[in-house]
Amino acid sequence: MKGRYRAIAVIEGEGNAPNLEGTVIFTETHFGVHVEAQVSGLPENDTGFYGFHLHEGDSCVPPDFKSAGGHYNPEGLPHPLHAGDFPMLIATDSGEAWLTFITTRFEVRDIIGKTVIVHGDRDDYTSQPAGDAGERIGCGVVELF
Repeated sequence: MKGRYRAIAVIEGEGNAPNLEGTVIFTETHFGVHVEAQVSGLPENDTGFYGFHLHEGDSCVPPDFKSAGGHYNPEGLPHPLHAGDFPMLIATDSGEAWLTFITTRFEVRDIIGKTVIVHGDRDDYTSQPAGDAGERIGCGVVELF
């Protein structure tokens, strides 16, 4: 293992999702970075799926979180091959979601200061440059912990 780095992003909502909140924890493991997200307060949409990405920006300025910039994509690849392209969040009827996965697309130390974005709609994993996942409804900055 390269180092036991751990980081967290605390997600807060705005606009159409004022009750959205959650945490995303990033842990370096032997297999890659383990990502675990817990989100609540997701507003209802047509599908129950929500785009979920790591963005290149370093701040979460409301109400639109445009300060988070575009997807984290250090290799200049098309969507959905960006280092910051994550699986979608799938909400329960009460607007809660939990997701866990392993990625080898980055190391924890590479993403400190980057931002995690929750989008209001599903990611189609096709549209360029970012999957047509709708407005940015939640944001959090990745920090060491």
